[in-house]
Amino acid sequence: MTTVKELLTDSEDRMKKSVATLQHHFSTVRSGKANVHMLDEIMVDYYGTPTPLKNVSSVTTPEAQLIVIQPWEKQLVGEIMKAIQKSNLGFNPLSDGQVVRVPVPALNEERRKELVKLVKKMAEEDKVAIRNVRRDTLDHVKRLLKDHKISEDEKDNAEIDAQKLTDKYIEQIDKLTSAKEAEVMAV
Repeated sequence: MTTVKELLTDSEDRMKKSVATLQHHFSTVRSGKANVHMLDEIMVDYYGTPTPLKNVSSVTTPEAQLIVIQPWEKQLVGEIMKAIQKSNLGFNPLSDGQVVRVPVPALNEERRKELVKLVKKMAEEDKVAIRNVRRDTLDHVKRLLKDHKISEDEKDNAEIDAQKLTDKYIEQIDKLTSAKEAEVMAV
């Protein structure tokens, strides 16, 4: 039998994971400064298999406006260059045959506004995920009441606790979103 406490603990774990996922997605959004996570979504053709860039090279940011990619195999330089150019990130990689250098250009105002919209969209999707966790929890609590495994008071308390958790994690999302917006809009 699942208890209300176990149910709420599981809900909180799911909400934490959702916020952590959002933080990761925010780290991939350009903010004008070089960040190794900007390239996390790039897949390189590695002997016919799409492979994440970070699995075939080391990625560093030696300067605020530069990402340096050191492939573990020299023949991957061309594949890495193609993958970055196809990514629609707006980067123009350069290579000397050994390493790939990716200058990170400053963002113009229009692009910053587009990125803020993207950040807000990601945040809203995450809020929906949090609310879905709450809905699932409340459905489960109602089933427990219907099956006479909990009392009406326990159901009411569980609903209040689920709402408190939801509010807590929605507030975290709002704080993360505000911080990312400020980072993107900073000149």
